[in-house]
Amino acid sequence: MATVTADDVRAVLKRIAAPDGRGNVVSAGLVSDIAIQGGTVMFALTAAPQHMRAMEMLRGAVEKAVLGIPGVDKAMVALTAERPAAGPAQAQPGDNPRGGAVPGIRHLIAVASGKGGVGKSTTAVNLALGLQSLGLRVAVLDADVYGPSVPKLMGLSGKPEASDAAGKKMKPMRRHGVDVMSIGFLVPEDTPMIWRGPMVMSALTQLLRETEWSPADVMVIDMPPGTGDVQLTLAQQTPLSGAVIVSTPQDLALIDARKGLAMFRKVNVPVIGIIENMSYFMCDACGARHEIFGHGGARAEAERIGVPFLGEVPLDKDLRMRSDAGEPVVASMPDSQHSAIYRDVARQVWAALAGGGLARPAPRIVVDNA
Repeated sequence: MATVTADDVRAVLKRIAAPDGRGNVVSAGLVSDIAIQGGTVMFALTAAPQHMRAMEMLRGAVEKAVLGIPGVDKAMVALTAERPAAGPAQAQPGDNPRGGAVPGIRHLIAVASGKGGVGKSTTAVNLALGLQSLGLRVAVLDADVYGPSVPKLMGLSGKPEASDAAGKKMKPMRRHGVDVMSIGFLVPEDTPMIWRGPMVMSALTQLLRETEWSPADVMVIDMPPGTGDVQLTLAQQTPLSGAVIVSTPQDLALIDARKGLAMFRKVNVPVIGIIENMSYFMCDACGARHEIFGHGGARAEAERIGVPFLGEVPLDKDLRMRSDAGEPVVASMPDSQHSAIYRDVARQVWAALAGGGLARPAPRIVVDNA
């Protein structure tokens, strides 16, 4: 198979005229950095918000041109809008800052953390399976592009199949009755994801919008850790019903968890609650309880800011081993203590979603006297 380079892609794109007729899409500065993984080419086209509809037709032509390059078997091209900075008074009636709903998906919830290493992905997968055990239809989107863990946690491998002849839609992978999509299915496990923010958003947009999801009551989105550009943009452009924050008990993790809470509040995404992971350890030999990372910090933080505390998940060797083996504890040990905890969290999450108990923060009114 021929090796494709970014220069090969640019050479083809230079044959496509810019929408205003002034030069081509490359010389007009509409093409972002080009990322290539195997036979998959990914980049974004920048468009003014008022031209997005016309640019959608151009996007189709660009994808077709790139697919014609020898060695390319998939083109992932997303549209990104450059919007000038605006004050609150410039928002237009009917604007939907989080984009349209995903067809067939009733609720989307984010599972997030202020930092990595707190067990966010393990929590997301077991929360999803906990929701599924309640009789709900569930999907999981692994949005942690730089460190996709969901394929391993769910025991899934291989590449998704195309769901249509044109190859524009992908079938999600499926296990334990749950639809799953992750960049980890498309990129080799040992390949580093050296992408800028626009490329990450391009990939995530297509994973979300161009997957043939089965109808679902809830989609659980395993968010990237932190509160950077990718996390903020995803929170703003995805129609989230709410967010679950995962933290460990110690002060260092809680400092970062507060940042995640603040981010969701700034973009008016309701916080469903906080989970304290690795809350304590029960010694197999002596039966004593050890609070290795401290205890109760997440509960105290939830009470301080007035959001629900969803539960404590203990540190446990079996949980770790089953996660590493791709056998999530809720599915493989449904009668275990951990499964009961995750199901209880799932019940609380679903009660908040189904009962309409999620109040969005009131927007701040800013008076500009300039």
